[in-house]
Amino acid sequence: MTSIGLAQIAIVLLAVIVAAIPLGNYIAAVLAGERSLLSPALSPLERVFYRLAGVDPAREQNWLAYAMAMLAFSVVGFVSLYALQRLQAYLPLNPQGFSGVPADLAFNTSMSFVTNTNWQNYGGESTMSHLTQMLGLTVHNFLSAAAGLAMAFALVRGFSRAESPTIGNFWVDLTRSTLYVLLPMSIVVALALVALGVPQTLQGSIEATTLEGAKQTLAIGPVASQEAIKELGTNGGGFFNANSAHPFENPNALSNMLEIWALLVIPFATAFAFGRAVFDDRQGRAIAITMMIVLVAGVSVAYWAEAGGNPLLTEIGVDPSPGNMEGKEVRFGPAMSALFAASTTGTSCGAVNAMHDSFMPLGGLVPLFNMLMGSIAPGGVGAGLYGFLVLAIIAVFIAGLMVGRTPEYLGKKIETREMKLAMLAVLIYPLSVLVFTGVSVMLQTGLASLNNAGPHGLSEILYAFASATDNNGSAFAGLTGNTPWYNTTLGVAMLLGRFAFVIPVLAIAGAFAAKKKGAASVGTFPTHGPLFIGLLLGVIVILYLLQYFPAFALGPIVEHFALLAGKTF
Repeated sequence: MTSIGLAQIAIVLLAVIVAAIPLGNYIAAVLAGERSLLSPALSPLERVFYRLAGVDPAREQNWLAYAMAMLAFSVVGFVSLYALQRLQAYLPLNPQGFSGVPADLAFNTSMSFVTNTNWQNYGGESTMSHLTQMLGLTVHNFLSAAAGLAMAFALVRGFSRAESPTIGNFWVDLTRSTLYVLLPMSIVVALALVALGVPQTLQGSIEATTLEGAKQTLAIGPVASQEAIKELGTNGGGFFNANSAHPFENPNALSNMLEIWALLVIPFATAFAFGRAVFDDRQGRAIAITMMIVLVAGVSVAYWAEAGGNPLLTEIGVDPSPGNMEGKEVRFGPAMSALFAASTTGTSCGAVNAMHDSFMPLGGLVPLFNMLMGSIAPGGVGAGLYGFLVLAIIAVFIAGLMVGRTPEYLGKKIETREMKLAMLAVLIYPLSVLVFTGVSVMLQTGLASLNNAGPHGLSEILYAFASATDNNGSAFAGLTGNTPWYNTTLGVAMLLGRFAFVIPVLAIAGAFAAKKKGAASVGTFPTHGPLFIGLLLGVIVILYLLQYFPAFALGPIVEHFALLAGKTF
């Protein structure tokens, strides 16, 4: 670990917080329907969209109607994206002449992008036409992220309202999240990426001459526009197979820092937006501080593990000072690779600038643990906030049990129904990840995709289902995922991770919105100070670290000790 590496990490995280506070105020204003900076230009366009869709923006929905609208929107998105992939051979903007995507891969990819997972069992430059990339994948990068932000603020309204039968209008929240937040920011970031060297063109390829005089054909396309929203929307689906390790997606140190900033800024901003929406900025700061503590802890462990180098190489005389550089870009190094890895899995983004499969065992444990937590530090766009608020409900409930008082959060009493729904939501992750992993290691069709044996092979399968269930999309690339077994099971895991989690969350929102809001008293547990932050961190350790410890012990932990003993896999 070097002072330069630590300074780079600190600069990026400081830039995130500086931008997240005003952005949070802006997001809160947009989702509340208040006048904002862009209202003069975008309000007329917003009204046109409502007229075309037949939506009455003044008509709100109860939680069930809100959930049904979200599900209907997702079904239509899935079907249209599936059809676009299967028929791309007959559609325009296909300069490479790609054939239709196979059925199982099209299913996996459609489920992936509709759920904001962006898991890719394909090479973008060798499988998807420009039309599929732009009209299919890039559009869903916007819409799936906007849907997450909409659902987060549906839950926020549950806390901010009292005795209300409604939690907002899904179509209005979706439109405003896309039009006022994601689209303007993506345009700015895309232009910045173009200035830094990222291609943006409809040309299919260019020919380059190597130093030896040989000719090479390099795939290009509308890269910058997808790169911008892939980070800002915490999507992760890259234009190229190598994702943000590819020099056309991420050409230099400045573009790398910009991309990390982009994937962190909106999730942190939503925490501050939450504080403003519930009329108590301290609540938002407490959530943001907890998110930052978990993120910094993960970055520290990953950087420490990668900076130490590989002990097997050190034994044969290789200088360990550059750190473990296997699977990393020299232009980024261990520090920025560790920050990217912890950030992308802490935000359910899934973009990568290094191969997590090549990390040291404890370095790879960090992104794995981040996803098994549900990527709540700071989480995906919207998904991180509602995931963290579910944890806050559980933490306050535990605090209430310890003092023998009916628990409440922001003036809303937490009763049996809300706790059952909260536990139903958080139990979806271990149910999906551990069951699918267990079945995969018992079947030859699951084991046949492994390129590594022993504990590392287990980590590859565990990582895949953690990534899919968490709607993250990154991978331990040693697992060959483009098979009927993994395309299907990972697709089902994505579905469970998105919808089986968020439906209980919306039910909680409806239950809280209908409750009266009580005034704070002397006995009210404060949810904005260090004690609450400590309680949240404790719940994270108890609920997630201990829950998955047996899987960690059989995977990355035993691999770490085997490596120290001179054995690798």
